[in-house]
Amino acid sequence: MQLTPIAQLIDHTPPFSTVCLQGSSPSEDAEHQLRLRWDALRSRLEEAGAPAEALEALDAALVGGETDPTQIHTEGRVLVADADTVLLDEPWDATRGQGDAAHVGDAPAVGDYVRERAGSAVLLVAVADQEGATLRRVTVAEGLSTEPDAEQQVEGAGDGSVHKPREGALSHRQIQRRADEVVTQNARSVAERLESLAARWRPDAVVLAGEVQGRTALAEELPASLESITHVAERGGIGDEAAEEALAEDLLLITRRLAAGRSQDQTSRFDQARAENRVAEGAAAVRLAAEMGGVDTLLLQADRSAPEEDELIAAAARVDAEAAVTRAELPDGVAAVLRFEAPTEVTRA
Repeated sequence: MQLTPIAQLIDHTPPFSTVCLQGSSPSEDAEHQLRLRWDALRSRLEEAGAPAEALEALDAALVGGETDPTQIHTEGRVLVADADTVLLDEPWDATRGQGDAAHVGDAPAVGDYVRERAGSAVLLVAVADQEGATLRRVTVAEGLSTEPDAEQQVEGAGDGSVHKPREGALSHRQIQRRADEVVTQNARSVAERLESLAARWRPDAVVLAGEVQGRTALAEELPASLESITHVAERGGIGDEAAEEALAEDLLLITRRLAAGRSQDQTSRFDQARAENRVAEGAAAVRLAAEMGGVDTLLLQADRSAPEEDELIAAAARVDAEAAVTRAELPDGVAAVLRFEAPTEVTRA
């Protein structure tokens, strides 16, 4: 994950008030429940010294804004405000199942938000049939809705019917061949649009879903540039609510596999950098390396917060570093891959 969004936050004036709402089960009184939850968090922020203007801005965003309260209650939310303005307001459950949280400090408390974002994936999903496809851009993470961020309908350019006769007469075989050609032409049209959208949206993966014949034809027409990042969702589609739920489950499974692969890649990269003496390990070493402008990638342990983690993330963001998550054990739960060989001060910190 690029830390540019975090860098844009810390350019503002502290103190920063951070609110994390855990995703909860849908309920008929979601609006009332959200108000109760926010009232409790507001009291915590007030006691911790949050400015009155910040509290008013957060109040407007959570219970007085345009976003459906049921959606906020169900999906979860991360908000960050400076002295008087909401700077970040995104639909993420970054609580790790530990309940709602509120924090006031000199840096935004976004460690779990960074973990969640680093473990998410942007998917370009093609729900195909033999005549075309529905193309969706979907951001998927644990606790995040798989509702599409964007959607397009693509009708194939094939001229003719895709339906084939059941009999085996010669004329019928000719009709069948023509139907196969139309399916191929339709799939080629979808593949061309996929290639164009992939260049614009830069997805982590392309996912083929929908009826078997449609997605199989589409797979055969994909350009080589997309083959290596293409996955297949075996279940679900967009025909009804049950099909949508099955597709969402498959997208979440694909995202988990991608996150596990990235975690393994980061562990391997860290091991290589360690062999080249280009790492900082532990909170003190990472802080010193960031002050020197040497942090290329900040590594956070998936299941453990680092001491003064908010300040470490802010320091890494200031030097245009990336953030990644690993399941490997790290000293203090944090480490960094450096842009240059680690100075003696860093190795001894």
